[in-house]
Amino acid sequence: MDKLEVQTETLPAPTAERPLLGLTVLVIEDSRYACEAMRLLCLRSGARIRRADCMRAARRHLQVYRPSVVIADLGLPDGNGIDLIEELSRAQPRVDALLAISGDTHLAADAMAAGADGFIAKPLNSLAQFQQSVLSVLPAERQPKGVRILVDETVEPDEVAYQDDMAHIADVLDQNSDTRTLDYVAQFLEGVARSAHDAALETAAVALAHKRALGEPTETERATIAGLVQNRLTQRIAI
Repeated sequence: MDKLEVQTETLPAPTAERPLLGLTVLVIEDSRYACEAMRLLCLRSGARIRRADCMRAARRHLQVYRPSVVIADLGLPDGNGIDLIEELSRAQPRVDALLAISGDTHLAADAMAAGADGFIAKPLNSLAQFQQSVLSVLPAERQPKGVRILVDETVEPDEVAYQDDMAHIADVLDQNSDTRTLDYVAQFLEGVARSAHDAALETAAVALAHKRALGEPTETERATIAGLVQNRLTQRIAI
C-alpha cells in the first residue's frame, strides 16, 4: 500500500456543513483575484487549497503529491489548459475530480472531450455552485452523508488581489507585445474584469480580442488597456 492510499484512508469525513472536508484542491489559475475567490470557497467548504499559476508549476506540484480535486483554468500563460486537462485525465493514478474553469463557455465541449469531469463558468463566487460543481463529480465515498442544505452565499475577494493582477498584466505588456502576448492579455483581462465587475476594462479587453481575431492593428486597444491598468495601479498607491 503506497502513501497516497494511506492518506486517503485517514482523511476526515465530509459533513453537511463542510461537504468538502478532507479534500485537497489544486487550483491552476494565473489570476490572483480568481484564486482568492477559490480560496474563500474552499475555506467555507472545508477543503484545503494549493495553487499553481501556470502549467509548469502545476506539473511540479503533481510530482510531489496527488490532490483530490484539480480545477484548471483554460487560459494559462505558458500553454493551453485543455492540453493539461488531457494530460491529467490520462495520468495514473488519476485524481478523483478534474474540472475545467473558464469565462469562455464555448470551450466547455473541448474541455470535456479532453477528459474533464465537469466545466465551471467564470465568474465563480457562489458557494452553492462551487460545492455542487465539485460534489457532482466526486465518487460516492467522498459525498457527505444525510441531508445537506445549500447555503446561498457569495464571496468577495480582496481588492488587493485584483490590483496584483493589474501589476501582473502591466509587467507582461512591458516585457512583450507580440501577438501571442496580446491574445493572453485580452483573455486574462476579460475574465478578471468580468469577475470584478470592472465594465470599462472588460470592454477594452473584448475590443482587443475582437481586433486580434480580425487580424487588424491593435495599437489603440493596447494603449487603452495600458492606461486603464495604470489607473488601477495608481488607485493601489492611493490606498
